[in-house]
Amino acid sequence: MEMTLDQMEVGQKGRIVKLVKQGATRKALLEMGILPNAEVTIIRSAPLGDPLELLIQGYHLSIRKVDAQMIIVEVLDK
Repeated sequence: MEMTLDQMEVGQKGRIVKLVKQGATRKALLEMGILPNAEVTIIRSAPLGDPLELLIQGYHLSIRKVDAQMIIVEVLDK
């Protein structure tokens, strides 16, 4: 099942399918290691849902919810 990264729940794991954002934001996300086929786990969400803390490629990363909405993932488990 595919969804955007911001729709995943804490503890869920997924695999990045694609980034729908273009331009400088896409480049920044790729440079942070948000690459197609990378596995990602949602570690926690701030009280209002922004930012999200992820575990990706062995390190923790926090990204804004608006950026997470541009990342399509395939959910691996619930």
